[in-house]
Parts: sequence; C-alpha cells; structure tokens
Amino acid sequence: MQTIFRGSIEFGLVSIPIKLHAATEDKDIKLRQLHAECKNPIKQFKFCPICNREVDSNELVKGYEYAADRFIVISDEELAGIKSDVEDKSIEIIEFIRLSEIDPIFFDKTYYLASNTAGTKAYALLKESLMTTRKAGIVKITIRSRQRLATIRVFNNQLVLETLHFPDEIRSTMELSKPSSIKLTKKEKETALALVEQMTEKFDPSNYYDEYREKLEKLIKTKIPKRTEQVPDASHILSLMDAMERSIAHIQQQKQAK
Repeated sequence: MQTIFRGSIEFGLVSIPIKLHAATEDKDIKLRQLHAECKNPIKQFKFCPICNREVDSNELVKGYEYAADRFIVISDEELAGIKSDVEDKSIEIIEFIRLSEIDPIFFDKTYYLASNTAGTKAYALLKESLMTTRKAGIVKITIRSRQRLATIRVFNNQLVLETLHFPDEIRSTMELSKPSSIKLTKKEKETALALVEQMTEKFDPSNYYDEYREKLEKLIKTKIPKRTEQVPDASHILSLMDAMERSIAHIQQQKQAK
C-alpha cells in the first residue's frame, strides 16, 4: 500500500511511530470523452477569456473569489507559512470518546494506521486499551495540506484513523422544508415496527455489490476486440516476390536496351 503520511501518535508520554495508508479504494469505472469522428480522447487546456489565448501552468496563480468576479491572489509563500503553523507529524490524542456518540454524518474517510517496528509494543497497548474500553481517540491531523479532525479506533484488530467533518461543514436541516405534522394511529405505528423487525438481519457487507459496475464491466468485455494472432498472408508474400523479380527483370531490360 502507498504510504500517504509518516509520523507518530502521542498517547500521554508514549510516542508511537506510524504510517498512514488509505483503507478504501474507488472502484468506479472511469469513462473518457472521445471525439465521435475519430474515436480519440479529447484534450483539455487552460484558456483565458480576457486575453483570448491558452495559458501555461507557469502563468497561473491561486486566488479566492470573495465576491462575484472579484478575486484576491494568495501566493505559495503565504500558503506555506500557514501550512507550517498547523502541520505537525505528531498526532496527539486530545481525548477519548464513545463511538456511539458520533453521528455517522460526521464520518468521511478511513485510513489504516500501520505500526513501525520501533513502536510495536506501544501500538499494541493503545489498541488493547481501545478494545477493552470500547472507546476511540479524538485527534487532529494534517493530511495533504488540510487539517482534519479524526478518530482513532480499532477495526479487524488494526488501528484505523477515521477523518471527520468539522461541525461547520455539516449543513443545517433548517434549510430544508419541514414536513407538516402528521398524526399516526397506534395501529399504524405497531404495523410499521413489526415490518422493521421482520426485515431486520445481521449486517453482512458481502451480501452487497455494485450492480451497475458489474454490468458495465460485462458490457466493456463484450466490446473489447479479441486478440488474434497475425498469420502471414502467403499470397501477399508471393505476389511481393513476383513484383520484385519483375522489377529486376524490367531494370535489366532497360540496361540492355541502352
């Protein structure tokens, strides 16, 4: 697995060297845009509508649109200064919480926390503590220049880091239209609860798969040309040899005529 972060977990006075690996992968099938006429992929380029020309990457700067069509430029040096203030390779556990206290809407992406050889015992100690107490650690970590809130928990006997959305990233439900108050009868409630109980099963992720991706893969396989070995065309070779022999004879006749 590709390592996307190297650092350490600070657990009290204990430092645990770790490596971070993405725990999930996107298996969505990517379709490219082709020119219908020649079936070749199109190319996208950066174009300035004011200067009316294509621009190179070295001509670009970063900017923030603070009002409609009004921008301020932020230099790489300014960004680097902010990054150095918040970026730290140590992941300090701020506090411990029960996972049940976090609503799933806050969860974002999962990473495996792999132990370096030097921190094996400390790693095992933290993992055992979390498993025994059934708790998770709350941490802050900077991944790819972005500071993230995250939890450290145990999954399949492995420490994992789960990034969380900050509270201000969760949209308010106040923006949604509220359904009008509907009175439900006791019988309706009991019937709905009975239906839920009848349909309740133990969660097994292997029971589910991406039907669209499976059908798309089958479609792609039927459209890919099958490989066939190129068998030399003997008649072509003979005709080519015949043509070359005739050419030699023709040249010799011309020389004799001269």
